[in-house]
Amino acid sequence: MPVEVKFQDVTSEPIRARTMPPQLNANTNTSSEKQRRWIKRYRTEVSASSASVLSTITAFPLDSVKTRLQTYPYNGFLHCVRSTYQSEGVRGFFRGKTNQRMLSHSMIPVPPKALRECCVTQSGAMADDLCAGVTAPLASVTLVRTVSFSIYQRSKYVYSDWMGRNFGFCPLEHVNKNGAYPTLGTIACFGAAGVTAGSGITFIACPFELTKLSAQVSVLMANQKNVDPQRQAIAMSYHNKGTIQTLRNIVKHRGFSGMYTGLNLHLMRDSLGTGIYFATYESSKQLLTTFSGTNAHKNPIAVLVAGGLCGIVSWALIYPIDSVKSIYQRNALMYSKGQTVPIPKIQFFRRDMYRGLGVSMGRSAAVNAVFFSAFEMFKKKINLMKDFDDE
Repeated sequence: MPVEVKFQDVTSEPIRARTMPPQLNANTNTSSEKQRRWIKRYRTEVSASSASVLSTITAFPLDSVKTRLQTYPYNGFLHCVRSTYQSEGVRGFFRGKTNQRMLSHSMIPVPPKALRECCVTQSGAMADDLCAGVTAPLASVTLVRTVSFSIYQRSKYVYSDWMGRNFGFCPLEHVNKNGAYPTLGTIACFGAAGVTAGSGITFIACPFELTKLSAQVSVLMANQKNVDPQRQAIAMSYHNKGTIQTLRNIVKHRGFSGMYTGLNLHLMRDSLGTGIYFATYESSKQLLTTFSGTNAHKNPIAVLVAGGLCGIVSWALIYPIDSVKSIYQRNALMYSKGQTVPIPKIQFFRRDMYRGLGVSMGRSAAVNAVFFSAFEMFKKKINLMKDFDDE
């Protein structure tokens, strides 16, 4: 009697079920769902960090020129650029920054070995300087911006709710009305939230900014004439050093508290500056969208202009504070622990307090126009993402 052979009917099973184990498929879906939920939950932080990387790369050389103009007596923007290029080459504009070639692809993780190999292909000294001597700003600015926006977003809701309960006026509800104009209440709410954010990030930003400033002016410090030999030796220890070595030298010469040199001036600058920054951005964006008759988040021109304007206005009003901070921090780098560093007097309307203001305002307008445009775009894209439950 012939044996009956039964064949399995595989055509009745879905192809996906036959090619992918059910457990693996479920795990993949669960992982993707968690990622989407995490991105949507922290959309402010994700958008701010992504936009910060993009905007920081855009105008870093101008930041270097601004710092040099503040701390050394150049005859103007072109004189500073020309002198920097003649004495230090292109790398002089990128001190305090990671390798430019890596940054142009900064959204793709680059292993240290691959980065080093990439740098070796460039001319020797320039590659070494860009790779080893300068790393802090991209990471620090991204971290500071992300934390700042996170604090600001939460603070403005807290202050708006408080004003609604105590004064019967909710700034956020008012701003979202079509045809509404800025009021003292909305300006106060956004300004207070900005001050809160600015004061909060100072303790994170101060050590990073100090190392960046050291990298940007280290060559100028080392080449100073008629300086006390002891101070000259200290200044030479910062010459062409990387971020970690610079921090070690600061701790060596000024102790751990030296990392927060100029903290009071930094706190004053960031608190006032960030308050003005956000109040200007929110108010100008509201005005522009009201005049154009469109929704605030659907008007990219309003976001672009408001972003550029808030950078210009905030820097114009707090620039002498920033100049004094930069001068004080530069001077402190040449002093040892226990020595008293004289604090320059903040003098508004004094011409030399505004050296580099034009460069700073142009840089800030470009950076913030790019930043806010990218921030609003990324946030809008994330808000449009659907959860797996909705698909």
